[in-house]
Amino acid sequence: MSIVLAILSRNLRLFFRDRMNVFFSLLSGLILFFLYTLFLARLQVDGLATTLPGATEAQIAAFVDSWMLSGIVLLTTVTSGIGALSTLVDDRASGRFADFLVAPIRRTHLVLGYLVSAIVVSIIMSSVILVLTVVYLGTVREVWLGPEAIAAGVGVMILCCAAFTALAAFGASFLRTAGAYSAFATVLGTILGFIAGAYIPVGSLPGPVASTINALPFAQGAMLLRRPFTHDTLDAVTGGNATAAESLRTFYGIDLYVGSAMVPVWLAVAVLAAVAVGFTALSAGRIRALLR
Repeated sequence: MSIVLAILSRNLRLFFRDRMNVFFSLLSGLILFFLYTLFLARLQVDGLATTLPGATEAQIAAFVDSWMLSGIVLLTTVTSGIGALSTLVDDRASGRFADFLVAPIRRTHLVLGYLVSAIVVSIIMSSVILVLTVVYLGTVREVWLGPEAIAAGVGVMILCCAAFTALAAFGASFLRTAGAYSAFATVLGTILGFIAGAYIPVGSLPGPVASTINALPFAQGAMLLRRPFTHDTLDAVTGGNATAAESLRTFYGIDLYVGSAMVPVWLAVAVLAAVAVGFTALSAGRIRALLR
């Protein structure tokens, strides 16, 4: 265990020492935030104002902000894990794996060190963004999430960090150079906002496209995060109107549908848990193969 902790500590120091790597791991979330504040916020608020004439602009803005900020947290759970895994690719490209092979280190410990450190980085960075989003909603929109909502958000965030970091580790195990990994991270970070339904509401997409996106674990993780974030603001903006609330929940991806079938919460949690366990095993096998 001491060897695993030593490798974990080494990888954490390498990640946080590289400030540009830390920045780029947050870039997708920053892009979404600026796109929203500069272009998308006004469109969403104006659109809802015509369909919800009984809601005030402040209530509508609070709801849209809570929806958007949950998407930023989701993006960070993915991109921060990808950034942390750059250490794995750098070690492979630079030949450091050969040094590890001649050292008295078990391959299992080395694999655990890489995977656990990446998940820890993802949790740390995502926690920072989660705190900032909670503070932003409270100070700017005067909507403070309750303890239960925060606890639910933290639980979903940790599950997403484990699932998406394991998935990214599997992809990274096939890349041999830092340049290839950088391109992989850039492409994934660019399209992830659309895949998770974070840039635009999933309800504005054609039915088949929306169903495809909703079947992916990224959208399901976003759904689980949106629920505690938007619980109070959705009630406020709809004034308790069940029909209006159901329509907004579907349009903004708070409830997901694949075809006509609704994705229940337990299934979304099970999918993310399966991704975490399955791809941890697959990526561990791939990394062990690289160390031979």
